[in-house]
Amino acid sequence: MKAWENNLRQVVPYVPGEQPKRSKMIKLNTNENPYPPAPGVRDALDAVEEDLLRRYPDPTSEVLNSTIANYYGVKTSQVFTGVGSDDVLSVAFLTFFNSDKPVFFPDITYSFYKVWADVYRIPYATMPLDKNFKIVKEDYYPENGGVIFPNPNAPTAIYMGLDEVRDIIEHNRDVIVIVDEAYIDFGGESALSLIDEYDNLVVVQTFSKSRSLAGLRIGYAISGNERLIKAMNDVKYSINSYTMNQTAIYAGAESIKDKEYFTKQVNKIIATREKTVKELEELGFTCLPSKANFVFAKHDKAAAKDIFEQLKARDIFVRYFNQPRIDNFLRITIGTDKEMEELVSALKDIIG
Repeated sequence: MKAWENNLRQVVPYVPGEQPKRSKMIKLNTNENPYPPAPGVRDALDAVEEDLLRRYPDPTSEVLNSTIANYYGVKTSQVFTGVGSDDVLSVAFLTFFNSDKPVFFPDITYSFYKVWADVYRIPYATMPLDKNFKIVKEDYYPENGGVIFPNPNAPTAIYMGLDEVRDIIEHNRDVIVIVDEAYIDFGGESALSLIDEYDNLVVVQTFSKSRSLAGLRIGYAISGNERLIKAMNDVKYSINSYTMNQTAIYAGAESIKDKEYFTKQVNKIIATREKTVKELEELGFTCLPSKANFVFAKHDKAAAKDIFEQLKARDIFVRYFNQPRIDNFLRITIGTDKEMEELVSALKDIIG
């Protein structure tokens, strides 16, 4: 072994969902929105001039940040934007989790948390979900270096009520608590209502799911404490000042303005989700209660991996996790009504 090999950073990377390139596939494996973004997004993209593209974007993302701030009734100085919520969360880990004490997060959750902790050399401890795959709030009471959890959780889709979220924050006033709300628009109540009460709370959301802009990569954090947002910006400007490109800034701002379209599309997905759950249960599946744009389901008799492989052979892609406790579950993104009907039809053939 050469000497320099001892200095390579060794981490187990995050493995994203498969991105197949099939012409007639049904893609239900990465929780993308099946509907197009707001009509104004196309207008914004068309309006981006060539001269604007050859210049560096505004490092403060003022157009986007101020639009997000107006939408939520906060100050622009309370908003941080990044290249998807992954970028926002990565900066948050680097900014806030600098203690010798472990950061707490669930054992079954978004697997990127472990990756960031390893990359940034942050100690962490995972808290086991209970037998019903719910977060146990009391597990987050002991002394720690910070807390982060998704709500609804992923990949389980289970939502934790705001009273329990508040309880976790109350027991962690001396550290930063991050609530990762990538799926909050599909049925839960956001912790944004708590930001004025707690100066240690950071809420992270994304345009990738409910706003159909996964391809543009827009995420954001909001806090009632402007010092926390400034600290995140200081870290961002120390790494890469120009994280948000011009098209994302203007298209994202246009997307959040169209509340009527947003509400209509979200409600459509919720209705399809509830219909799909009933149909899956009729086929012998058990579905965990979902407040996301996906369901987490297992069959009473058929093995998840076998179903996954047989669906894939039919060009229907869902997500399978070969992990303890959840290796007999499938995570199924909610697509259009037609796509879900084809999924159910295929499952009827597979299960028999």
